[in-house]
Amino acid sequence: MSTVTPLDPWARFRAATRARIGLGRSGDSLPTPALLDFQEAHARARDAVHGAVDFPALAERFPGREVLTVRSAAADRATYLRRPDLGRRLDDAYRPLLDKGDYDVAFVIADGLSAAAVTDHAAALVNACLALLPGWRVAPIVLARQGRVALGDDIGAALGARMVAVLIGERPGLSVANSLGAYLTWEPRPGRRDSERNCISNIHADGLDINGAARRLTGLMSEARRLRATGITLKEDAVRLEGPGGTSADLVEDQRGQEA
Repeated sequence: MSTVTPLDPWARFRAATRARIGLGRSGDSLPTPALLDFQEAHARARDAVHGAVDFPALAERFPGREVLTVRSAAADRATYLRRPDLGRRLDDAYRPLLDKGDYDVAFVIADGLSAAAVTDHAAALVNACLALLPGWRVAPIVLARQGRVALGDDIGAALGARMVAVLIGERPGLSVANSLGAYLTWEPRPGRRDSERNCISNIHADGLDINGAARRLTGLMSEARRLRATGITLKEDAVRLEGPGGTSADLVEDQRGQEA
């Protein structure tokens, strides 16, 4: 007797996306494997939000570079999640660490809403960018606890940097819990609007890879320095950018990121 295997019309779609589609049903609920997968993804997302970055270990991944560790005005994780405004301001106790200099760019790594993203991708991305920026005056790398995107404005202004690149853990979803975002702002200072930034998002193993993100980010930096602007101005120009030392061009667009 031959066995007839029913065709799964969703199989080819599942192969092209991480979205949960065509999960099937068992009675009036999901099949057990699909339900367990969903619960695991939800747990990973929660762990990413509530997890802590090992900043001392992260600092060791920048040999030969000066690394500073600061904190936002949010004293702990619970406060950070309840008070986004505090995550955008530097704790005054750390301000004396930031000596003003003559820098083209400052890199700030903030934990944001995914410790896993920062742990997995931030150091590799910064180091890849540094390799593409010969001759640039780069400020000490700043690691920021309980930080949101706008914290980079305060830090960049204190350092006297012409632009700041904030690498931050994006809000985790149920398909990716370790996605990193990169935000670039020209002439950082407190009060900058989101429209004055450019964002590269979805930097992770199944999204934009490290080398591609480094080429796009350094390309943005070069064009921002030429235009003396980021955000809407750079988007309207819609220029095709090539990272310094890179060989491929990417159309860089201003995006609305997942973490503010």
